[in-house]
Amino acid sequence: MDAIGLLKADHERLNAFLKELAHTTPRGEKIRTELLAKVRKEIEIHMAIEEEIFYPALRSAGQNEDDAIMYYEALEEHRAARDLVLPDLLGSDVGSTSFGGRAKVLKELVKHHADEEEDDMFPRARELLDSSTLQELGERMAARKSELGA
Repeated sequence: MDAIGLLKADHERLNAFLKELAHTTPRGEKIRTELLAKVRKEIEIHMAIEEEIFYPALRSAGQNEDDAIMYYEALEEHRAARDLVLPDLLGSDVGSTSFGGRAKVLKELVKHHADEEEDDMFPRARELLDSSTLQELGERMAARKSELGA
């Protein structure tokens, strides 16, 4: 699978977990705990392969300021999710009403980020990187995911 196909599959899986998590109720403490663990792992692994492999390749191939801006915006969105919203959710009582609101905020942030990547970054990556490069990146990313426990 090429890099873009792999990342899109990750987006679908993560969005499904987040959608399910956002629709839980305070009574569903067990399912919330299980889903939160899955979301955390998915986010950590997905961000690692993007930041370690995909983004640097795209940044190196970039040709203009818009490409650089897209790169830095993606990193900033990762920072917001990983360092601000996710820790807030992880620190919440899964049986609380506020947990559901925080889960929804994370879901919306991740969906926005994934949509931007799929609408803007991935088409640009297809322009800048040939299919063999995208295939090689996908293989490296899949191997890295395995190393990280996916």
